[in-house]
Amino acid sequence: MTEVDEVRSLVRLGFDELRRVPGGIGGVHRAIASRAFRLTGAGAVPARVLHDAISTRVYAGLGGATRLVGRAADAGLRRRPVPDGRVLSTSPRGALVLGAIGGLIGDALEREGSELVEPMSVRAGGRPVELAPDAVAGAFPDATPGLVVFVHGLMETEFSWRVGQGPDGETYAARLRRDLDLTPVEIRYNTGRHISENGLSLADLLEQLVAAWPVEVDRIVLIGHSMGGLVARSACHLGAERDHAWVRRVRHSISLGSPHMGAPLAQGVHWLSAALHALPETRPLAGFLRRRSAGIRDLRQGSLVDADWQGCEPDALRVAACQEVPLLEGATHCFVAATITRSGRHPVGRLVGDCLVLEPSASGRSRTRRIPFEAEHGMHLGGAHHIALLNHPAVYERLHAWLAQ
Repeated sequence: MTEVDEVRSLVRLGFDELRRVPGGIGGVHRAIASRAFRLTGAGAVPARVLHDAISTRVYAGLGGATRLVGRAADAGLRRRPVPDGRVLSTSPRGALVLGAIGGLIGDALEREGSELVEPMSVRAGGRPVELAPDAVAGAFPDATPGLVVFVHGLMETEFSWRVGQGPDGETYAARLRRDLDLTPVEIRYNTGRHISENGLSLADLLEQLVAAWPVEVDRIVLIGHSMGGLVARSACHLGAERDHAWVRRVRHSISLGSPHMGAPLAQGVHWLSAALHALPETRPLAGFLRRRSAGIRDLRQGSLVDADWQGCEPDALRVAACQEVPLLEGATHCFVAATITRSGRHPVGRLVGDCLVLEPSASGRSRTRRIPFEAEHGMHLGGAHHIALLNHPAVYERLHAWLAQ
């Protein structure tokens, strides 16, 4: 088995991305020059031929120089000892970098077989847990019949659930373990994949985890932040279709700032890429935006199933409405929606929500769509941004109230 070297893979990816920069700048340069030469008439043909020949060589040379430097750096890293190839993904800071890269282009990295992406997994201490009885028992020595499964959001990892933890170092996971005897299970996944693909992976993973759990599981709680709430909903839907055993044990599914109706930033990037693609001068910039991952594209409407993207043109301005996925029967579905203003009715709060997700989307309602959340199972958190939902005392109080019933 080939030894993994995440540092070397990251450096190699960095130089591959840098090598694309001269080509993009060159594309903008050529488009502007082409328009200028067309305006000057036939007399400028000799100058245009000379200009194109020189500029093409210059940008090709820059790309070639970047490639050579990258090869030299790779050769130097190859000669160094690698005591722990997964040194990045097992540390909070390294995982933060890899999580961001995965969110941006994780689907492409997966297709290329990059060492920077790993399959969805249960994590303990930053490392994946093998879903075999002995390994699970070793990772969870104090396992209880109740599980609370944490599913992070776009460009995050399981370490994100430590952000904003209290002065005593306690998180939602630690408090739920202490107060309600729920065993925390943290998931890490490649957020650049389609939400439906991650939903199916989560459904399969939970089926294996429940089968390997040291004691009989009688209760499962799903808590998802941002995209994680959509992945959890997709997993419940796909697991129910496949008659998975774990689905019948789900008692609560809770989304924290999840864009059930879509995220305005994802929608804005979609329209911006189309606008930039209309002009030759800005087309290279549109190409950069169109490299965004499948996961980001799915956030445009909150797509949960394969039918929303299979056989569809991803950059089409007008796309069919996404398929409505019912909430899992037999479970209580809760949501938390935040706004940076104390009142959700404030004009600024309505406009920006929690800076990433608007309150109606997190609440599952829009002008044309509605998710049947019960009013008593929803919460508005005023004066808070999107990341604050990962650890907030008011949110924990509501979580405790919901789960203690």
